Amino acid sequence: MQKIILYYKFAPVTDPDMTMRWQRELCTRLNLKGRVIVNEHGINGTLGGDMDDLKSYKKAMNASGTFKDIEYKWSDGERDDFPRLSIKVRDELVTLAPGKTFDVFDRGTPLRPKAWHEHLTKNTGAVVIDARNDYESSIGKFKGALTPDIKTFRDIKPEIDKLPKDQPVYTYCTGDIRCEYLSAYMKNEGFKDVYHLEGGIVKYGQEFKDDGLWEGKCYVFDKRKNLAFSDKSADIANCVHCQAPTSHQVDCDNAECSLQIIVCEACEPKRTHCSNHVRRSIKS
Repeated sequence: MQKIILYYKFAPVTDPDMTMRWQRELCTRLNLKGRVIVNEHGINGTLGGDMDDLKSYKKAMNASGTFKDIEYKWSDGERDDFPRLSIKVRDELVTLAPGKTFDVFDRGTPLRPKAWHEHLTKNTGAVVIDARNDYESSIGKFKGALTPDIKTFRDIKPEIDKLPKDQPVYTYCTGDIRCEYLSAYMKNEGFKDVYHLEGGIVKYGQEFKDDGLWEGKCYVFDKRKNLAFSDKSADIANCVHCQAPTSHQVDCDNAECSLQIIVCEACEPKRTHCSNHVRRSIKS
């Protein structure tokens, strides 16, 4: 049996280059594919492979000390959902504020899925912001959440400036790394009361399926493209050609463009360019 794991941990890493080489050797030996990013503040990865090999990876991570007790998000998938194994050292685990210094370990308040659900159920007018890109939020989001029209994480900074600093703000993302990192950035910017969804959408979906505050499907960065948490999962977006409800996305036909476009499977054979019409159509 094969699975896919999603994980991260903010922790001081003394030698990112050595850690990168160790990760490359470990993942290659265990025949895993996926992406791992390392820097001085921690690690962020998504890997696919045989269940036993992933368990061996987890065991090695726990034995390392630095990466002990990571919470792994397990989902259905396979090694070949990834084209290759990529292990890199980067300046930020997720690119938000290049060159800006802030305490990445001074995060906002984490809320487990049940606590997150209770908070938002009791505070229906709360400010909730999606930390993902627009093509992700276009096919799934929390009800009432703000979904910024952004193509990269760093583009969210002007949207954050519009939010009230004297009111509670709730932020979420796929696996929690973006929103935890964002909560630390927001505290540095003067926000007093910031919460983030611990474990991310994936953990919330595993606990509440489609019977909670989540609607649609969860975008993922591999061959699967999206996750449905139950057979009741809805399609909240529409095909740019026929307007049929769908969560199916394809790459723009323009080879120089990386935009994801929502097209139902029936219309997928049609050529689809990122015209202004298409760009408007994919907004959440």
